[in-house]
Amino acid sequence: MLSLISTSPEHTRQLGQALGALLQPGDCICLQGDLGAGKTTFVQGVAAGWGTRDEVSSPTFVLINVYRNSNEQRLFHLDTYRIESPAEAEELDLDAMLTQGPLLIEWPERIQPVLPAEHLWIHLGYLDDTRRQLTLRATGQRPQQLLRHFQLANHSSPHVAGR
Repeated sequence: MLSLISTSPEHTRQLGQALGALLQPGDCICLQGDLGAGKTTFVQGVAAGWGTRDEVSSPTFVLINVYRNSNEQRLFHLDTYRIESPAEAEELDLDAMLTQGPLLIEWPERIQPVLPAEHLWIHLGYLDDTRRQLTLRATGQRPQQLLRHFQLANHSSPHVAGR
């Protein structure tokens, strides 16, 4: 587990950018937090660090956005806020997405039964108007490796606490 404090939306994007630079196809990142907690802001950073050439926006109404980088690789950004049943969640075919690129899921708690067994879970919580606490938990070997590399990349930050 790793806990970080973001001091601003730009800092949240920077943290996302550090994670995005580490992503590979098959990586699943679950982003949990209340409306306005900074999930999409974090995804903007992840996509930038991953190398997207596309504009990043919330897929709340379209369900999924697909971003590309200069190598035509794909990054999937899924918002499951409007998913209403496990059957509807199964139709998403997360495994197919993961074979093609990393997958970022907002509101993962709504589709928990169909989530990949291995994932990095990030909870974004409010501290005040600009500060957020990010708590990262890894489930599985690759997510644990991802978390270690992310922690090393952010080790110099005075706002990082972990074990």
